[in-house]
Amino acid sequence: MNDPFVDEIRKIRDAHAARFNYDLAAIYRDIKQREKERERMTGRKFIPPPPRAEPISAAAAIAPAPLLPTNATLPERSRANER
Repeated sequence: MNDPFVDEIRKIRDAHAARFNYDLAAIYRDIKQREKERERMTGRKFIPPPPRAEPISAAAAIAPAPLLPTNATLPERSRANER
């Protein structure tokens, strides 16, 4: 499916990347420099997105919680029974 808006954005991104010979570090530095210039000009700060949560491994996601032995008691119950 051809979307003219997506095609235009990809064309702009490709032209920008080509200016830096597709060097990701140089592209990143340019974007950060532009952000600083916009912050200075507008007085608005760019707020970075929140950090991503650590991914949970598939084994940890499906592993059952450990079971307590049947004779185990919680500390709160033990203190309550002593009174």
